[in-house]
This record gives sequence, C-alpha cells and structure tokens, in this order.
Amino acid sequence: TMAEPRGKNVMVTGTPGTGKTALCARLAERSGLRHINIGDWVREKGLHTGWDEAFQCHEIDEDALCDALEETMVAGGCLVDHHGCDFFPERWFHLVVVLRADNGVLYERLHQRKYPQKKLEENIDAEIMQVCLEEAHESYQPAIVMELQSDTVEDQDRNVDRLLAWLGQAQAPRPEQGAKRSRRAA
Repeated sequence: TMAEPRGKNVMVTGTPGTGKTALCARLAERSGLRHINIGDWVREKGLHTGWDEAFQCHEIDEDALCDALEETMVAGGCLVDHHGCDFFPERWFHLVVVLRADNGVLYERLHQRKYPQKKLEENIDAEIMQVCLEEAHESYQPAIVMELQSDTVEDQDRNVDRLLAWLGQAQAPRPEQGAKRSRRAA
C-alpha cells in the first residue's frame, strides 16, 4: 500500500498563462511550502519521451515523473504547479486549485510569451471549454477542488491570502498593510 503524505500538499493547475507559477512562487515564499514546477522537473531530470515540435514543449513521461516525485510528495509540504492534474495519484493532494483567466487576459499573456499561433489558440480553446477545471473535477473529490479567478494582481493577492488561510498560516502583513494612511486636511 502506498504511503499517505505527512504534510499538506496543494496542486495548482490551470491553462498555461493563468498565473500558476507566479501564485506558487508567492505562496511558497509566505507559507514555507516547497514549490515544484513540473515543467522544470521534467527538463532538469530528463523525465520526458521527446520534444513536441508543434507545441514547442517536452512530452512528459508521466510514470517516470510520478516515480521521481513519490518520496517528495509523501514527505508533504509541497505546492505542485502544472497545467495537467489527471495523472498524479489522488492521495498526494489535500487541495486542488484551478486558476481561471479571462480569454482576453490569457491571450495577451500567451502572446507576450511568444507562443506559436497553434499553441496559443489551443490554450485559449482549452480555457473556454474549462478543460483544466473538468479534469480536476474528474480526478479528485469535488470537496477539495477550488476554482480561483486570476486576471489581475489584486486577484493574485486575494488568492494568496485565501490559500494561506486554508493552510492555517498566520498571515504575514504585506508592506502596504502596515503603512499609515495620510489624512486629508479638512
């Protein structure tokens, strides 16, 4: 029988460009969770079966990836960042966050990343058809799936705060919260 994680693990998924990596970096910094960017792991550890020329990305060897991650995930305290979530063991995660973004916002973000047109269109279509959200609902218990909007910096601030609250973390004040507001002269 496979071991259960000893600490909380969170999956952050969503269409490319929804802000997964930015959210995970901030949340890891404020929570102490370990940020695991799956794309980076796949590249650094050679956990792929080749290169997809049309989509300009590696084809992930899902079994090898899960084997490589097992020990780390069982230790717990991980924040996993990837656009796909259906091949990870369900027992690994206590919360699955699906980031969503407005199509116009997403288009701009992917365009700035210089995505090839085919890849850009496929990702916009995936967001419209809620592919990541449906995948999360089909792969995990509905009670642990949390959908969050991720269009603006304010959305990201709210999402970090909401996830810190979920993690039961004491909220470290952001610089602007400690600053005194100047009063207007009457």
